[in-house]
Order: sequence, then structure tokens, then C-alpha cells
Amino acid sequence: MAIIAQMELFSWEQVEGLGDLDRLRLVLEHLPDETLVSQLERARGNGRDDYPVRGLWNSLLAGVVFQHPSVESLRRELSRNGQLLALCGLRGVPPAWVYTRFFRVLFKYEARIDAMFDKLVGELAELLPGFGQHLALDSKAISSFAKTKPRDESADGRRDVDANFGRKTYRGMRKDGTPWEKITKWFGYKLHLVVDSTYELPVAFSLTKASEADINAGKDLIHQMSVRQPTILERAEVLTADKGYDAGPFLAELWDEYGIKPVIDIRSLWKDGDATRVLPGQTNVVYDQHGTVSCYCPATGIRREMGNGGFEKDRGTLKKLCPAKHYGIECKGRAACPVAGGLRVPLTVDRRIFTPVDRSSYAWKRLYKGRTAVERVNSRLDVSFGLEVHTIRGQRKMQFRAGLALCVMLALALGHIRERRPEKIRSLVA
Repeated sequence: MAIIAQMELFSWEQVEGLGDLDRLRLVLEHLPDETLVSQLERARGNGRDDYPVRGLWNSLLAGVVFQHPSVESLRRELSRNGQLLALCGLRGVPPAWVYTRFFRVLFKYEARIDAMFDKLVGELAELLPGFGQHLALDSKAISSFAKTKPRDESADGRRDVDANFGRKTYRGMRKDGTPWEKITKWFGYKLHLVVDSTYELPVAFSLTKASEADINAGKDLIHQMSVRQPTILERAEVLTADKGYDAGPFLAELWDEYGIKPVIDIRSLWKDGDATRVLPGQTNVVYDQHGTVSCYCPATGIRREMGNGGFEKDRGTLKKLCPAKHYGIECKGRAACPVAGGLRVPLTVDRRIFTPVDRSSYAWKRLYKGRTAVERVNSRLDVSFGLEVHTIRGQRKMQFRAGLALCVMLALALGHIRERRPEKIRSLVA
């Protein structure tokens, strides 16, 4: 029998293979910016139109697609690339002061960037099956072009009086069992992102000062989604994140309020990492800080890890199975063991340790790998969308630039999907 391999509806590698002008064309044709441009044109009125609003706006989009770190870099590109100039709709290269004035007006309509982002997310949710079901949450450091706080903190449009210092500590274990630690410091901001881990596309974002705690921004981002993207939040099944988001109230809220299973790494809870505690209501059952539940044989005292029986949604419990029965091993004390028939562990024993996806299960480890999707999105924002090398100072400018980059990313994905006719692809593999 001939087998037809399933075709991917979208992967970012397909977009990266396109040329710069092709990517810019996708953005210009599929970014829902008509409302914004019309408002900007009305704001300009009937005065001179040497450099049309639409052309200026298109050139800013080109600056993102072509990864230009500054307006001067963009102007040099426009002066030597007549094809790009024509594609943007400009008859000549705008002077620097034209862009300065344009930005002043543009910042008054920064809410339209959020509206475009939400619209793009909604359209992708309609085109991509399962979009939004598996989410990943993380933050990324964005350095300001300024190096430190100015002595004179009066705002003048050039100083960065908003940014502050951030610090992130990474810890792990080497193959030989020795611990390692890496500390990263920067002056600037944090971009907090929720992405779809299947398609590696953003669904929500916020920008804060660098010192903002990840857990606080993460909570705010989920609340923001409940207002701006309730449909995505309703279809979400899993949210993965690193241990920076490990907090009992947050994990409980995700499941209790939104029905989202948190798959979030856990920080060290106890001074002795290998310690165990007796499970409440039991005499021969213990658990550790990683959610592993074990029982002691009443006859021999041998400790064995209990099997995983899954999550019981109606009861709010994790089912644990007798290891002798589950793994088919001999247990001399099984007849006298009070948990020979298995037991149920309520999540309320400890909401950080016991989550709807059992931390000790293979499913947890498999789902947690989805967290790397947000790291790849962060990398693309740095490398392909110019957030690593830039000349931006100030939170408002950084918010605008980050939002614009994310809109361009989504527009590229949307345009590529539309032009590949995904409805025909789905019928082919159905």
C-alpha cells in the first residue's frame, strides 16, 4: 500500500528559506494594518505628502524584516535598493527628521499594535488545527542601548529613564554529578511570551523592566489572555514553563480557574533534596519533592516506587498503583500492606508537588520538552527580528518595537499558510 507522508501545515523553517523581498511582500499583504494606516493618514490631514504615510509605515516593516538596527541603517538600505524603495511605495528616501516626526505620531496609536497582534492570533487559530492547545511561557532579556541609569533622570526622548538591572541565575548538574551555576546580568527590559509550542508562534506578550519577577509577569499575562484572547485560553490544555514560574497559587490557578494543566519545573523545596515525607493518612507511603510516591513493604521494609495510574479529574487526585501488582514483582508483605489495592493522592497535599500531570510520569517529561519552543521564538526575535542589536532607549519605544516584531512574525506565518492553501492540504491527509 502506498503511504502518503503527512505534510506540515506550518513550520518556521519554511519561512526562513524565503528571500528578504518575498518575506516583506508576505508582511505587506497579510498584516492587518489598514485601520492603523487610515488613522495615521487622517491625522496628517491634507498637507504636503512628499513621503506618504503608507510608504513610511511600509519602510518601518522593511526595517524589521531586513533586521536594521537603526533608522540610519534603514535609510542607507533604501538609498541603494531601488526595488525596496518602490515596494514600500516611496519616491525618495525620507530624511531622518521625517521618521522622528512619524514616530511621535505613531506612538499615539500604539494600542493598534496590540489589536493587530490579537487579530493575527485569532486568524491563525482558525487556520491551524490545535493552535493554542499546548502553550509555553518564558521571558527573555532585552538590553537597552543605554548602559546604565543617567544621572539626570528627566525624560528628554533620548535618555533611558525606564530600564533597570536584571539578573538571571541558571543552575544544573554536570554528567559527573557536580553542580554548575551561570549568572546573567543586563540593563534593560524583559519580554514575557506565551507561545504555541506546536507551531512555535507567539499568542501573548508583555514588556516589563528587567527586575520584574517572572512569576508576577506570568500571572499578569494569563489574566491578560483571559480578556484579550479568551478563546485561546479556553482551548489550552497544557502550559509548560521553567522553575521561575514555580508557585503553588499560580499552579493551582491554572488548573482550578482555567482548566490548564501546568507542566512547570519545580525549585528545590527542602534543604535535603533526597528527603521524603510521609503521605498524610498513610503509614508506609512517602513522597519526595519531585512527586515520586513510594511504599515500604510491611514484611521486609524494602522501599519501592509506586506505579502511575493517571489523573482523576472529578476527584482531583493522582492514582498510585501497588508496585508488586503493577510491575509484576514479588512482595512478601503484600497481603498485609494497606495500599496493596493502590491509593489516591489529592492535589491539595501540596499543589506545587502534585499536579494534574504526574511529575513522576513519562508524560510530564514528554510535555516539558515543549518548553524549548519559546526559547526558539526568543532566538528568532534576536537573530531574525533585530532585538539583539538595536539603538532603542525607553520602555515605550521598546514595547512598540517588540510588538511590531511579533506582528511581523505572525504576518509572515499567516501569509505563508494562506498562500499554501492549507484547506487543500488538510483534505489530502484526512
